[in-house]
Amino acid sequence: MAPALIADALEEEAVKIDREDVEVNRALGSFGAALLPDEVNILTHCNAGALATAGYGTALGVIRAAVEAGKRVNVYADETRPFLQGARLTSWELKKDDIPVTLICDNMAGYLMKQGKVDAVIVGADRIASNGDVANKIGTYSVALLAKAHKIPFYVAAPISTIDYAITSGEDIPIEERSHLEVTRWGGVATAPEGIGVWNPAFDVTPAEFVTAIITERGVATAPYGESLLRVKG
Repeated sequence: MAPALIADALEEEAVKIDREDVEVNRALGSFGAALLPDEVNILTHCNAGALATAGYGTALGVIRAAVEAGKRVNVYADETRPFLQGARLTSWELKKDDIPVTLICDNMAGYLMKQGKVDAVIVGADRIASNGDVANKIGTYSVALLAKAHKIPFYVAAPISTIDYAITSGEDIPIEERSHLEVTRWGGVATAPEGIGVWNPAFDVTPAEFVTAIITERGVATAPYGESLLRVKG
């Protein structure tokens, strides 16, 4: 096949993948928006928006869909240490779309919930086990525990492709550990003593018992996830 034809085929496939991803995210966004009240304060962690997908988002797709449905939405975005995806990316996306957003430090989430300022938590996922355990950006597990303690629904928005039906538990999901420099330096400036020990896992696993629902493009799965995730698989 001529190089030009190969290039055209690759471009066509890329456009198709892009279009399908947006369609998937819009579908799950619609399912997620239906779970939210007409006026809602949402806490989200890390970035699961247009910058992490083909242009609409998973967790932020639910938020965008809720706004498009006419719901009054206010978002609190965790900064998401140590790489600040929430501060640098999520808050930027929401501000660009004129969706009200307030940035908070990660360690403020519990007190924010205690103040009654959070009605729902919505996060994305990097991988979901067949039992509903969810791997996502580090800090997600802590937010899920706080939500459970304050009786706040904790929603995970992710496409079917994120669910790994071959693994039975989140214990089987390997967790990447990243450079100590992400923790000890920022913008080239040291923020901790040289030579200090650092533990920097990039992700954590939230057990299914702390997840209110998993929102997919084929519907909403709830406990018991071993059964409901198979149903949405089709």
